[in-house]
Amino acid sequence: MSSKILTCRQACWAEFLSEFHFTITYRPGLLATLPDALSCQEGVYPEMGEDFTSKNPMNFKKLIKQDEVQPSRFFVVKVEAFSNLIESIQKAVCQYSQYRSILQELGKGKSFQDYSLDSSSQLLLFKDQVVVPNDPTIQLSISKKRHDCPLAAPPGREKTFKLVKRYFHWSGMTQFINYYVSSCQQCSKNKNIHHEKFELLKPLPIPNGPWIYLSMDFITQLPLSNSFDSILVILDRLSKMAVFIPKMSSITLFDLAHLFIKNIFSKHGLP
Repeated sequence: MSSKILTCRQACWAEFLSEFHFTITYRPGLLATLPDALSCQEGVYPEMGEDFTSKNPMNFKKLIKQDEVQPSRFFVVKVEAFSNLIESIQKAVCQYSQYRSILQELGKGKSFQDYSLDSSSQLLLFKDQVVVPNDPTIQLSISKKRHDCPLAAPPGREKTFKLVKRYFHWSGMTQFINYYVSSCQQCSKNKNIHHEKFELLKPLPIPNGPWIYLSMDFITQLPLSNSFDSILVILDRLSKMAVFIPKMSSITLFDLAHLFIKNIFSKHGLP
């Protein structure tokens, strides 16, 4: 028997479950009446805003004892002040005429479609979400706070979008977050592979003689020398003999064929 290759998520759960000694047995749903009844019982889980320790005080335990607290054993995480972000959004919103007119209407006590004004921070809201203007710096700062958290692994594309969408709103948010997450190196390494396995690389066959199989390449953007700024490199795969032909970068296909006939075909024959 061959072991199954696990994904990153399955490997994490397998490592966690390896600490327990248990046996997995199949139990039909008709015989699982007691667990189903306990899972459907009301009042077991805490409601919204309720402290979880009120249901079971044993759920709250001190992870670090008081005598074990030593400053040298902790690290400091740099956290930017949220007030700086609010000030940046306020200044950026005032630079757009469309948002200034909406703020003026809301300041007069009038209603304006789905827009509103937050009483505490004086931020412009759209359906209870903070309006972010078309400022890449602010949008990048918000995306970093939701994606590059130092206390947890970076979420994927959909979770990052939901975290940002929960409190903020700007046009083109989906495209911006998709581009930002796609540039994350850690997300690219940990994402699931949805394609079939690639085959092993196969070497090219060994030529039977010289100048039978050739490879060609161009060296461009060179300093101008004798009216030439590029080099055509033709390499024999067996003997590794190379021919360097000066040329211009604006060479046409007809001129390239002429150089090949003049320098290769006339001396070594047809490859």
